[in-house]
This record gives sequence, C-alpha cells and structure tokens, in this order.
Amino acid sequence: MSAPPTPTLPPRPVIGILHPGVMGAAIGSSLKPVAGAVVWAAAGRSVPTSKRAETADLIGVPDLPELARRSHVIISICPPHAALDVAGQVADALGDRPERPLYVDANAVSPATVTAVAERLGAEHVVDGAVIGPPAWERGSTVLWLSGVRAAEVAALFDHSPFDARVLGDDLGAASALKACFGLQSKVVPALWLTMAQAARAHGVEDALREELARDDIDYPALISRAAGRAAAKGWRWAGEMEEAADAIAALGLPDGFSRAAAEVYRAAGNPEGRRS
Repeated sequence: MSAPPTPTLPPRPVIGILHPGVMGAAIGSSLKPVAGAVVWAAAGRSVPTSKRAETADLIGVPDLPELARRSHVIISICPPHAALDVAGQVADALGDRPERPLYVDANAVSPATVTAVAERLGAEHVVDGAVIGPPAWERGSTVLWLSGVRAAEVAALFDHSPFDARVLGDDLGAASALKACFGLQSKVVPALWLTMAQAARAHGVEDALREELARDDIDYPALISRAAGRAAAKGWRWAGEMEEAADAIAALGLPDGFSRAAAEVYRAAGNPEGRRS
C-alpha cells in the first residue's frame, strides 16, 4: 500500500473560497491569520455575496478560473445541488496543469457525490468536509469534520480558528456520511413536525394536539415557530441537502423516504429559483 501524499502546502497558502455565503465568509475570515491571501471569485456573484466578502476582508479575483490558478487550497461551500458543477468548473479551469490545489468539498452532499468530485480532481487532491453548527466567529459552536489522506493538512489550517477541525480518517466520504446521518435529526425531525402541524390544522384538531403535547412538556407553538422560520429561510438549500442525505442512506439499502419527504417539505417552504449563495 502506497504512503499518503507528502504535505505540499506552503507556510502561508493562498486559499480560495467558493463561494462566500454566510458560512463561506466565516470560514474565509477564520483562515486569514494563516493564509497568504484568502480570495474569492467575484464574477457574476450577487450584491449580498460581495458585501459579505468585503465585510470578511476577502480579496476578490476576476473569476473562478483565476481563483483556481492562484490558490493552493480551494474550499467549496455552496448549495448541495451545485457542488459537483463547481468541482467541474475548477477541474476545467485547471486543465492538465501538473500542480494542483488541495480541494476541500465542505458541502452537505452524499459520499457518492464526493467520489464524483474526486474523479474529476484526483482523490489525492480532495478532502471531504462537513460543517456541523452555525457560521463560527468564536470557538465552541461549530465543528468541521474532515476525511481523506490529506485531511490533517486542512485541519492544521484551522488550529487557532473559531472552527474546531477534526479528522475522521483517510476515507473520502466519511465526513459527508456523518453529515447525512446528523441531518436525520437536525432537519428530518423538524420537517416531520411541520407536516404534523399542517395535517392537524387541516383536520381542525391543532388546539387539541397542542394540549396533548403540553401534557408531555412539549412547547408546541415555540417548536413549530422555530421550525417554520428556519424552513422559510433555508428550505431552498436544505431540499438539496436532504436529497443528498437520502442518496447516502439508499446506497446502504436502508429506507430513504424520511429524507425524500423532508426535501419535499423544504422545497415547498423555500424557493431556490434565482438564488445564489
């Protein structure tokens, strides 16, 4: 069995962020102390994205091909449905270039999608990542799980950052598998609550349901309000995440209907058309 690739990152690597949504901006900002520069591709991005990048003090470059050429590390943090396309754009930009950046796919995707990313960019150049927690501006709220033969190199970049980076091992897809399993409780369960509430209203029994749940010390109004608010804000993104989680579950021969149904709930709650992170 061959030895893992020798670490090749320079002491202060140029790090590219694709793309600085709320999470991407937080990750980019957290890496500024260890990077020679943290860059992002400005072409075609929205005004809110540009403002987030400016607030995080990231350096804009003209487009994705320029970012790919300049970066030693590229971190992809985009809507799940766009993850493979973004990796393909990076692969096209790099072409046959022998020196290739380390590509961190930090998206909420299935292990199969990570494998497809690795096929395009080379498994030895890809690290699988999964963020669990909110955009981190201080230590203690968010863990970045990493897997792949070069995961430790990426984890070292976050040593003194607000993100607690932890290595799962050498297997690409392990971090994404963890994220998919975590999503069963963090997103499937709230989708179930929202479906239950909708059914109770339609049948005219919501008041009685509220009373029954209160007897079990469940604050039904607060629970539903929180779930509905999060679904309205993030449903357009979570639908794709739940489809990817369903693929991860189905690949094991396990029932995937939970995640497929959650995707339908979130797709109805949020509109992905016209949105870009």
